[in-house]
Amino acid sequence: MPLDVTAIARELLSAYDARTVVASQPTARDAQFDMTAAYAVEAEIVRLGRARGRRPVGRKVGLANRALWKVMKIDTLAWATMYDDSVCHAVDGHATWTLGPRLSPRIEPEIVFKLKSALTTGTDDPAAALAAVEWIALGFEIIDCPFSNWKFQPADFVAAFGFHAGLVIGTPVAVTPDLIPILAEALPSFTLRLSQGGDLVEEGSGRNVLRSPALCLGELAGAAARQSSSTPLAAGEIITTGALTAPQPITRGEVWRAEAVGLDLGPLTLAFQ
Repeated sequence: MPLDVTAIARELLSAYDARTVVASQPTARDAQFDMTAAYAVEAEIVRLGRARGRRPVGRKVGLANRALWKVMKIDTLAWATMYDDSVCHAVDGHATWTLGPRLSPRIEPEIVFKLKSALTTGTDDPAAALAAVEWIALGFEIIDCPFSNWKFQPADFVAAFGFHAGLVIGTPVAVTPDLIPILAEALPSFTLRLSQGGDLVEEGSGRNVLRSPALCLGELAGAAARQSSSTPLAAGEIITTGALTAPQPITRGEVWRAEAVGLDLGPLTLAFQ
């Protein structure tokens, strides 16, 4: 039997809206459900989202750790669409987020780009990827998994919004031509300090996402262009580039802070209520 892409998309949308657990992962119930099927579901979710007034504003990256690709049986990173109602900007590096009803939310510090021009092919040249970028910022992505115990395969991740629940963007820094070589050198080596309530939780690095967030952007451009159900990266899109630390559980009342040491970006503080 052919996969019913629309039925799967509606099921996942309903679970997203109601904040309920999906009974079983698509890959667990159908051996045909591979990455191609997952991106077809993702495209259908975009279509259904547009019909209900949601506007796509960019893409989030996941599974940006090349060391895991062989284990996961994938050959590139995964991604999903972000929407206008899930993305917001901090003010002077500070933001507040209302968690509301969630299943098991987590937070990930990431580097965020906004594109000023299209990226229609992949590139392993960080300067070439950065040449398409309007600005760079620190960001916090909030993720939530609709599957029990966070058990999933890559195709489940793609179909389920990439687990995207929200994105908070810090202070943008314009990527000017003279800044590109500086960023190309600093992005692989800067240290991300993640703290909660004033206590250091973890340190990460730009190397954790395909050796550099700029290289992650270049890889995403190629992956999106190769997907028949997708569209290439376009000017104006906001792009996250993968978690710089392990995802951390979050709860109301917590205050999280990200600081990029060795990268000239302002810190970002996010309070949950």
